[in-house]
Amino acid sequence: MRISISLLQLSLGLLLAINGILLHCQAWPARYTFVVQETPYKRLCSTKKILTVNGQFPGPTLYARKGDTIIVDVINKGNRNITLHWHGVAQPRNPWSDGPEYITQCPIQPGANFTQKIIFSTEEGTLWWHAHSEWDRATVHGAMIIYPNKDTTYPFPKPHAEIPIILGEWWKEDIGELYTQTLQNGGDPNNSSAFLVNGQPGDLYPCSKPETFKLLVDYGKSYLLRLINAAEQEILFFSIANHKVTVVGSDASYTKPFTTDYVTIPPGQTLDLLLTANQNPSKYYYMAAKAYVGGVGIAYDNTTTTAILQYKNHVPSSTPPLLPTLPAYNDTNASVHFTGSLRSLADKNHPVDVPLKITTHLFYTLSVNTFPCPNNSCVGPNGSRLAASMNNISFMTPTIDILQAYYYHVNGVFGTRFPNFPPLLFNFTAQDLPLYLQTPKRSTEVKVLEYNATVELVFQGTNLVSGDDHPMHLHGFSFYVVGWGLGNFDKDKDPLKYNLVDPPLKNTITVPVNGWTAIRFKADNPGVWFMHCHLDRHMSWGMDVTFIVKNGKETQAQILPPPPDMPPC
Repeated sequence: MRISISLLQLSLGLLLAINGILLHCQAWPARYTFVVQETPYKRLCSTKKILTVNGQFPGPTLYARKGDTIIVDVINKGNRNITLHWHGVAQPRNPWSDGPEYITQCPIQPGANFTQKIIFSTEEGTLWWHAHSEWDRATVHGAMIIYPNKDTTYPFPKPHAEIPIILGEWWKEDIGELYTQTLQNGGDPNNSSAFLVNGQPGDLYPCSKPETFKLLVDYGKSYLLRLINAAEQEILFFSIANHKVTVVGSDASYTKPFTTDYVTIPPGQTLDLLLTANQNPSKYYYMAAKAYVGGVGIAYDNTTTTAILQYKNHVPSSTPPLLPTLPAYNDTNASVHFTGSLRSLADKNHPVDVPLKITTHLFYTLSVNTFPCPNNSCVGPNGSRLAASMNNISFMTPTIDILQAYYYHVNGVFGTRFPNFPPLLFNFTAQDLPLYLQTPKRSTEVKVLEYNATVELVFQGTNLVSGDDHPMHLHGFSFYVVGWGLGNFDKDKDPLKYNLVDPPLKNTITVPVNGWTAIRFKADNPGVWFMHCHLDRHMSWGMDVTFIVKNGKETQAQILPPPPDMPPC
């Protein structure tokens, strides 16, 4: 009975949101049931079975208020192992429910269950949940909406309605087979067959026009678009024809409002966008998204997904919808201009707390690499196997999850010598780099942080194999993005230009191609926390590291005990 009640509540909540009724007075369930199962879905003229939650694609939306705790009972009726991650939720002292496979848990096996506790703390705005096992998040994902406390409200005018807009990717082949094939042959994965808006490819793809997502609006009213990039492999540009949007939040943190014609959104990130319906109501308007690719010679999906914005109570003209002008696929300046415009709201009700006295300085290089294959038998460059690394270490996934090994003092699962700085120093962004630099070291090393350490971490992109943008996501924390730039980081000059007044508070940030990004955070959340590139090919190739934050001295600064139903390894 719990399943049917949860589905009814979720469906009703989404229906109310789409029809313009804000959900601030809605009572949401404190417990949800998520059934992972195979479900047939037809896209691009053919049908295949995909993993879903409760048969929905995208999956159910979770609703909460700031500071709430909710329970999700995960029942795996699918055909392979699964884990679920609550992206951007700090989960204070509770890494057991964070979800990345073999980092904080072993996967939930077919036929098994796992009850996950989601502890919201400072988050307020839009986040999302997704599978964190292999590449299953391609179809196993959904929105999380965290409203203000009952005695507070938004720091912007109340919108008429709120609509989740989830961008995604679709492959005609089975995503599990694509993952296995990519790791076996050592090359890049096949490009996706389509991009999606709320699960639909849109008018420009075959067999897709009737189901194209439509947003119906009233002239003169404003709408809050909760934009999520759930794509596996691509950063995306997004825009709405003839309409500007005002950015008011990102990664469940409010921003200083700024108005723009387009946005850049990497996988893992969310944006809260205010849209005012103020254009000619007799026309159709496309919402559109396409790939941004900063690297040279990188294959990508060059198609465009669309949804339709239509004004209510007006007979639209017979002319085709207007298509927005999006930046060119390789327009790095457009991408960094948007990302660099984000600022924290930083008012009396939403203060910033940027660490100023740094106790732990870290400098991590981000590289695409190669490993040699016997007889040049792989399909990477010159018969090699593609890999990726941080500080020249390509992460090896263990067979026992790191959290349980740490908590129960199991030896031999991981090492603790992840370097603070790259072991090899070179001109990271030079055009021609020696081939010997391309081969990293394989290991399962973690970085141990003292409780309450104040951390500055500089990510430095490199041009090994091919420079690329890297959307980096840190579990267990949000961080302040205090600086960024193109080229090599200058430790003497660049910190002088840091923004320590109102830097954006993020959980996912793009390190620009052959550039750098500096973040700061306080290590006040004890536990085991994953950090990785959110382009799934890079994560699977080894662009990952695990942080262990030690317990503090007081009980309230220590990891919570594990739940009794942790999945076995």
